[in-house]
Order: sequence, then structure tokens, then C-alpha cells
Amino acid sequence: MIKFYPNFIVFKRIKGLLILSLFFVFPVNNAIAQEVIPTYSDYLTDNLYLLYPSMAGASNYNQIRLTARQQWFDVKDAPNLQTLSVNGRLGEKVGLGTIFFRDENGYFSKLGAYGTFAYHLMFSRDNVNLNQLSFGISGGIIQHRLDQSQFTVFDPLIGGRNATDFFANMDLGLSYYYMDFYAHVAAKNIISVERDLFYSDAVPNNQRKYLASAGYVFDFYKDDWGLEPSVLFQLREQNSQSSVDANLKAYKDFDFGLGWIGASYRHSFDASEYNRNGEEVARQSLKYITPFLGIEYKQFIFGYTFSYQLNTMVLSDNGFHQLTLGYNFGKNRERYDCHCPAIN
Repeated sequence: MIKFYPNFIVFKRIKGLLILSLFFVFPVNNAIAQEVIPTYSDYLTDNLYLLYPSMAGASNYNQIRLTARQQWFDVKDAPNLQTLSVNGRLGEKVGLGTIFFRDENGYFSKLGAYGTFAYHLMFSRDNVNLNQLSFGISGGIIQHRLDQSQFTVFDPLIGGRNATDFFANMDLGLSYYYMDFYAHVAAKNIISVERDLFYSDAVPNNQRKYLASAGYVFDFYKDDWGLEPSVLFQLREQNSQSSVDANLKAYKDFDFGLGWIGASYRHSFDASEYNRNGEEVARQSLKYITPFLGIEYKQFIFGYTFSYQLNTMVLSDNGFHQLTLGYNFGKNRERYDCHCPAIN
């Protein structure tokens, strides 16, 4: 069985990059955890299916979403992530979806594919009033890969060859929409997996994470525009680390479609210690703000998010950029009598 300690693969150029990037994404005592698909802010650009399997086929339209995220343009081999997702309704109650993703961080990368089955229960007596409860389950295959083609020193357990590791995992989700109110919960990475590339004491087998979010859309001025406050809470089971997103999103109806703009603030409840001025020990929690905007032109979607870290110690001031492109097709049902843009 091929194994290595993650700290070894960040030898030389990647060492500082990977450690610092993970340090400021998660607290240090979980810095080497390898999350399957990281939870960023793309869900705010009409891309809820990436987080919640229960959203597969929940909308009145089938959806295609393509995202590309890049951290720190001024840092070579900085982390980047791409996803492609498709989901839609099959019949009256069944939703299906699939997600493909690629996540790179220096010489380490992940490739994966997920398939989703969802079931939607409509409690209202007509198709105008929205009262929908949805359940979803996703299963996926993930590949971890270490590219050693540019290494000059090697782990003796691996040698000079490129190492790969395959494993499977599952997500569960539940969503509820009642007119302009919504709530979601999900359990991610529910299967404890011993990955061949890692020692279990370096990267824990238990990568379970729980998500919960809720929000409400307020309509103003005869529904020409709306305001949506929402929150997202994350909790990691292994070490009880948690964070919260506070979001505010404004919508505007145009003749050609829908536009939105907003901001999100993420704050971790866990702190990491670091040396300030080479002597004083200080603590800081992950904090960053994400302004975002988007537009729906006919059936096409364009979204952009920019995340800027508010921490004192950062690797770069350039922030994180993410683009979302989408297409809605195959209208399944008539619009509901609510703003509820994630469904209508």
C-alpha cells in the first residue's frame, strides 16, 4: 500500500503555498484535511445543486452550470477549481443530476464525478403556490493524484513515479421551499474512507461535514426587485470546527431577465495561533468578504464572485476570483406565484 505524509509532498516551492493556503481556509489543526469539493460562495450565483443533492431537479428548469475558481493570480501554482454540473426533473417527482470537478493545488490534484437522485414532494394543491419538500442522495468516485515530474527529492515509499488513489463517497440532502422561504440541510462525505495516499493519523478518515442554510426573499415595488437575506452554517464532525456565512442578495427584474448583486461575509468560530513580529503570539480566525453579481439573459446565466481575506496574515492580497456560466433548458412546470428565484 502506497502512503505518504502530506507535509512531504509540499517539498520546496509548493510547501509554503499549500500550507499557507490551507491554513487560511481552515484552522491549522485541520489544515491537511482533503475535502472533496470545497464549499465556497458559488451557491450564491444560482448554483445550489453543488452543495445540496436535494436541489437536483428542484427548479422549474433543467440546469447546466460551469464554474472556474482561481486563487491568488500573483502566486504560481495557486489553488484552482473547476466544476461542471447538470440537473433536471424526470417526470413529476424525480430529479437527476451529475457533477464533474477538478481541484488542483500545486502538485496535488483531485478529479471526481458524482451522480444524484432526488425526490420532490409537492404539498400544495396547485402548481401556483410553492410548498415543496425535496430529498437527495449523491454518490461519487474521486481520484487523488500526486504529480512528481518536477520533484528532485522523493518519498522512499513512493519513489519517483506519479501516485494516484481512488475512493468513493456519498452526500445526503434535504430542501424545503414554502413560497418565499427556504431551508436546506446536507451531510457531506458521509463514508469514512482510508485513502491509500495518506496515513490516517495525518489525514483523518472521517471527513464528514454538515451544512444548514435558510433564507427569505422579500418582494418590493410590485415584484420588480427583491431582497434575500440568508445564512449558511458549516460544521466538521471530526474536530467540531464550524463557520457561518451571512449573505444579502438583491434581485432586479428586467425585460430580458433577472439581475442580482450582493455580498457575503464568512467567519470561522475557530482560531489559529501565529507569531506576530517574531515574538508575540496572536490568534486569528478565517474571515473574508465576497461581493458577487450575476445576470440571467433569457435562458443564459453569468455570475462572478470575488473573495477578499480580512485576516492580518495572508499569502496574497489578490483574493479569489470565480466565474459561473449557466444555461436553463427544458421548462418543466409553470412559474409559481412567488419570487423564489432558485425554483422559478
